[in-house]
Amino acid sequence: MTKFVRSLAAAAVVAMAPVAYAETTVRVAYDADPVSLDPHEQLSGGTLQLSHMVFDPLVRWTKDLQFEPRLAESWEQIDDTTMRFKLRSGVTFHSGNALTAKDVDWTFDRLKASDDFKAIFAPFTDVEVVDDMTFDLKTAEPYPLVLHTATYIFPMDSAFYTGTTEDGKDKSEIVKHGDSFASRNISGTGPFVVSEREQGVRVVFDRFDGYWDADAGNVDKIVLTPIKEDPTRVAALLSGDVDFIAPVPPTDLKRVEEAEGVDLITMPGTRIITFQMNQNRVEAFKDARVRQAIDYAVNNAGIVDRIMRGFGTVGAQASPAGYLGYNEALAPRFDLEKAKALMAEAGYADGFSITMMAPNNRYVNDDKIAQAVASMLAQINIKVDLQTMPKAQYWPTFDERAADMMMIGWHADTEDSANFHQFLTACPDEATGNGQYNSGNYCNEEADALMNQANAETDPAKRAEMLQKLEGILYDEAAFIPLHWQNLAWGSKSGMNSADIVNALNFPYFGDLVVETGS
Repeated sequence: MTKFVRSLAAAAVVAMAPVAYAETTVRVAYDADPVSLDPHEQLSGGTLQLSHMVFDPLVRWTKDLQFEPRLAESWEQIDDTTMRFKLRSGVTFHSGNALTAKDVDWTFDRLKASDDFKAIFAPFTDVEVVDDMTFDLKTAEPYPLVLHTATYIFPMDSAFYTGTTEDGKDKSEIVKHGDSFASRNISGTGPFVVSEREQGVRVVFDRFDGYWDADAGNVDKIVLTPIKEDPTRVAALLSGDVDFIAPVPPTDLKRVEEAEGVDLITMPGTRIITFQMNQNRVEAFKDARVRQAIDYAVNNAGIVDRIMRGFGTVGAQASPAGYLGYNEALAPRFDLEKAKALMAEAGYADGFSITMMAPNNRYVNDDKIAQAVASMLAQINIKVDLQTMPKAQYWPTFDERAADMMMIGWHADTEDSANFHQFLTACPDEATGNGQYNSGNYCNEEADALMNQANAETDPAKRAEMLQKLEGILYDEAAFIPLHWQNLAWGSKSGMNSADIVNALNFPYFGDLVVETGS
């Protein structure tokens, strides 16, 4: 370990020093910490990870991508558009308030009002309270993804979030990238309470003594420290300064795997890494030939081979293999001469200049990938002014559509192909939330119609046909630049049984973690 890395690792440990560790404490180092405590402010991996620690969903995914009950102990289809849920009794929020169906109803209304989540809940019309422990989740028409969507419902403490603050602000308001009661205060039903938080420095989670699941894990405290730099994060694990890290960068997979006292945990991922081309900012991007030229100029396989060290799957579409929309006929298209010919055909042989933005601590090697793509575009005379930044600064600029090309990765947390289109390439619609993360402003009404038809079709074979056709349209029009599906890797201190809590969604269920005595 170099002197520089040792000093950075030491600095990270110093940041954690004031915490008085409980008997069973797990020290976690992620590349970033949650940007807010509000579960509805941003639809992101960091937010959903926080939700699984501090809240609880109605149902959640198992490791083999089946559904298991959490706050909802049972459910049944009442009619074609109604699913009835029965809540688990005896569940309390961290505030001491009891969970009831009214909290679910309140949470549903807030989700429908969230800019980031309302598109997911567009097919749903209402939550009807039957009694204190029973409610009906209703859709406008038959919908195949009711349980998928229920994994997003983490009931909030309606009494806690209702009312006004001392300065007269509504406690329930959702403020994107701003200061609100919900962004600073939290009361859930989950296994941990947030006992300390300093943005960008540390978040401390203490076990909730009143947690309903008596058979859950044995961890008393989790200390989450953001360590953006990959070498520093890995060094902290190998030196024993932290117990669990994510992600493990491809450059250090072998090193972690061969180290004594630590475990490397890996699995294939389904998060597609992409670039979007803003047609409202760059006239040339309105021409499908230019977008295709960019796709042909980007060497996806080279990025996976050299930057990702093989730890990724080259992509040509959003849907990974195993999803209904995966179209095996679509192949990555790297051909520099074809790219140059398309640029000339579109009248841009001499190229043009653009701005590009990407995060530098959200996806594995995100800044290095952006640098590589910028260099590749130079070969077809597209001059790129690249700026990378930490994700806490990146997401506000992304929402502002502040650059001509912007990086976005997406994992369909409904485990369904339609989710990719709904957020990344659907015609942007502020009212419905469709296209919420479509910084390219791409719009194809035929593609949107296919998505809507698929979301009302309960026959899997028919849905697959629609979704594969949708992927074909996006491919033919080069609606975005697909790079690769990012594989997942975690590093853990041996004896922690961390492999039992990780999953393809990349939200380790820390509440279930059982650490061996003496680990």
